Amino acid sequence: MSAAGQVYLVTFVTHDRRPLFSDTAVAHDAARAATDRRLWYRSRLLAWVLMPDHWHGLIELGAMESLSVCVQRLKTNTSRAAARPEGPRRVWAPGFHDRAIRSDDGLRAAARYLVANPLRAGLVDRIGSYPYWDAVWLQA
Repeated sequence: MSAAGQVYLVTFVTHDRRPLFSDTAVAHDAARAATDRRLWYRSRLLAWVLMPDHWHGLIELGAMESLSVCVQRLKTNTSRAAARPEGPRRVWAPGFHDRAIRSDDGLRAAARYLVANPLRAGLVDRIGSYPYWDAVWLQA
């Protein structure tokens, strides 16, 4: 059960773990769709990273919102944006993994973990070189 005001580290993967977002045009469209303000009218996306075959995000759940509905809305919107006539019909695998963040220290650790994904995967040498991520703390 999800709770309003709680922050969750959420992960979901592409169907069959295909690296769909290795294609920069598809990744760009999906990243733009994931950050569409219309998705976040109740909940807040604190940080996110789109990897070639999965997505991680820190979501602060809003009032009268369930985490399942929030994630489904996000997956639907990004699927539509990533769809290509020649591409696979399914973008995301069913389901998602979540972990409630219980403290400010846990939030900082989760944000560092999330942002460092492209570095650990060897996609870039500097996180600033990776275009498909953001965090609210950068805008302050």
